[in-house]
Amino acid sequence: MYQIENVLRPYAWGSTTAIAGLLGRPASGGPEAELWIGAHPDSPSTAIHPNGVTQPLDALIAKDPAHFLGGESVAAFGPRLPFLTKILAADQPLSLQVHPSLEQAREGFARENAAGIAADAAHRNYRDDNHKPEMIFALTPFRALCGFRSPAASRAIFEHLASVLESAALDVPEIIKGVISDLGLPVEEEALRAAFTRLIQGGTESTEAIQEIEAVLRAGAPQEPHEDALTAMVGINEAFPGDPGVLISLLLNHLSLQPGQAVYLPAGNVHAYLQGMGVEVMASSDNVLRGGLTPKHVDVPELLRTVRFESLGVPRVEAVRTPFGQELYQPPFEEFQLQRIELEPGAEPVPLAQSGPAVVVVVAGTVVLDSPKSDLRLQRGDAAFIPDVENPVNVHSVQGATETSIAFAVTTGLVK
Repeated sequence: MYQIENVLRPYAWGSTTAIAGLLGRPASGGPEAELWIGAHPDSPSTAIHPNGVTQPLDALIAKDPAHFLGGESVAAFGPRLPFLTKILAADQPLSLQVHPSLEQAREGFARENAAGIAADAAHRNYRDDNHKPEMIFALTPFRALCGFRSPAASRAIFEHLASVLESAALDVPEIIKGVISDLGLPVEEEALRAAFTRLIQGGTESTEAIQEIEAVLRAGAPQEPHEDALTAMVGINEAFPGDPGVLISLLLNHLSLQPGQAVYLPAGNVHAYLQGMGVEVMASSDNVLRGGLTPKHVDVPELLRTVRFESLGVPRVEAVRTPFGQELYQPPFEEFQLQRIELEPGAEPVPLAQSGPAVVVVVAGTVVLDSPKSDLRLQRGDAAFIPDVENPVNVHSVQGATETSIAFAVTTGLVK
């Protein structure tokens, strides 16, 4: 087993204090958006050998994939760690985005390679040939946009806005009238596609409509029974004034997670994290197609090819509690599953639920990882990489401990 040091990404939307507070270390003074824990080649963790020598985790795994990952993982996902874990802390909205399916990622990556687009080009859509299903587990109250509402539910919101504008003796913008008409189409997919396309291509018409709507709402126009959606819209507009994503947010479910709740995000699901801290787990990919709320590249035609225009319930992941007490979060993806282990002082060891490789991060107290081959002590803020060959691993509290220890572990989802 290897203790690992992880890479902090300082994106502008990140909290300046949340990750440091969770891990018990001083804050850097700047935004700390994501802590990457894994072997993604863009920001691999650093493995620390017993003799103190360090090595990028992806390079360590590449030396002997079967040893570190296990034959089943290599057969299913190739010679790479199939998942990436992040501690994510958002103070401002992230980009409105969608992730491609595996087939779309392979085709898009090959197409852009054939076109000679540089791997680090700002206008590149596909950074690798993998899909990026993901899951977020809330560590604090966490707000997000996640998937389409039904066309009828969204139409009611836009009809309310039209009524509010008329009550203020203002003309209803043509783009709002058009969206109301789109959402009345009898086929759900056609209704959502038409409304989404109209808004994302709205340009200055969309920006002007947002300005009028925000002014009326701030002047005290009634928001009930759509207060959550409209309050979120106003907050998003503060961060990205006039962006098409501001009105698109009204097409999406507004989700509020409490600590301990989780949702998963499959390919084609339009989403945006708005605020909060969580453990994010995903297939090891950096493929993101953005639709707004960002200064980064937005490719509207490619985005429209990727979005699934269907309304779904919020895809929650309920915890499965094992006989040993840990909580398992198992989304319908083979690349990963998450487990939360909480050890009271003096508690019996908990056997790590492990299939193939695993990573562990400790967010409270101190634990000892113990296998037939080795052991490793981790305190709050520490993380480790566990090769497949170390299985089985037990997680112990420290003798004489006086505080509860909490660790999160990620392994493949090949065995449920």
